[in-house]
Amino acid sequence: MKKVTVIGGGIAGIEAAIFCRKEGFEVELISDRTYLFIYPIAIWIPVSTLSFEEAKMSLSTLAEKHGFSLTVDTVTSIHADTKTLTLEKGGIRIEEILIIATGSGKMRHPGLEHTLSICGTPEQSLQLKTQIDRLIEKGSGSIAFGFGGNPKDTSAVRGGPGFELFFNLHHKLKKLGIRDRYTMTFFAPMAQPGARMGPKALSMMEHMFEKNNFCTRYGKKIKAFQENGVVFEDDSVLESDLTMFIPAGNGSDMIAKSDLPKNEAGFIRITSTCAVEGVSSWYAIGDAAAIEGPDWRAKQGHIAEVMARITAHNLAIEHHLKQDDPQTYHEHLNILCVMDMGNGAGFVYRDDAKALLIPMPFVGHWMKQLWGHYYKNSKMGRIPRLPGL
Repeated sequence: MKKVTVIGGGIAGIEAAIFCRKEGFEVELISDRTYLFIYPIAIWIPVSTLSFEEAKMSLSTLAEKHGFSLTVDTVTSIHADTKTLTLEKGGIRIEEILIIATGSGKMRHPGLEHTLSICGTPEQSLQLKTQIDRLIEKGSGSIAFGFGGNPKDTSAVRGGPGFELFFNLHHKLKKLGIRDRYTMTFFAPMAQPGARMGPKALSMMEHMFEKNNFCTRYGKKIKAFQENGVVFEDDSVLESDLTMFIPAGNGSDMIAKSDLPKNEAGFIRITSTCAVEGVSSWYAIGDAAAIEGPDWRAKQGHIAEVMARITAHNLAIEHHLKQDDPQTYHEHLNILCVMDMGNGAGFVYRDDAKALLIPMPFVGHWMKQLWGHYYKNSKMGRIPRLPGL
């Protein structure tokens, strides 16, 4: 039985491990964490409607369920020319068949240590909870949430979770009867954050911001972060007692130091079949890969899972485990999410033909919660997977 090594224990890596097993490969998953953190539902940890443990899944349990092996170790370097990995504890290893699902790095801004990110390390969700609890105890304050952009790769922007947590915090403060004591401002360097969702969705977002008395600071590049605020390129300052900021993605330090083919932003260049350019039987998926396509394309979890399944399929063809036509990720590119707002949600969909944001009062919040239960239970095989999900 041929062996596939998957590096990265996130959404992309887990899906790749599961589907490579289904295709008949022996699979080893290498992760620097013992658990899978489900980022799409982590938005509720800072507002105390979900515990940290509820956003985790044990990798050893998943490995046992699906029949792949788990190695908890950190990949410190990768070399395409020799097809080797170097592990912190495991040393140098030759990997003939490799799937890179290690995620992206983050663009660095001066003073970034004065911010917390809902898309950062899992522990930052708990740190955000602590800061929000302190701010509520204080009884008033200024709150600034935002996200950044990467002009070298526009797919590396992740603003949705920022909007979701922003609305959920607003809803929490409103339920407590103290919303009017807080100034809530959303900031971003682009003139129209969220424009990739389409003009109708953007217009609806603007209406919701006005309705909820949110302030905005759009269209100014971020110069630096301070302990109590955000400094913009014109030296204006947005004062803040709590700053949540999602930096745009770029290639991780490990990928940057490697000899892998990379685009200008440092992501691994791949073919339409997810194969690493010029390296046989090596694939890259999810946030680590350079995704080509329309200007509105975005790195999302469901795209990472599609890439994982396509990779397993294509590897099985390449190594003569089945006869079929190779698949490509391009035909599956879209934006798809349920944007939770605490007391409802908006269904967001975008492809080349249409762009939608459909309000779903009340039921939308329940749908997002149900998705979290579906994700965990379907991964464990307790309930059937829905087609395409």
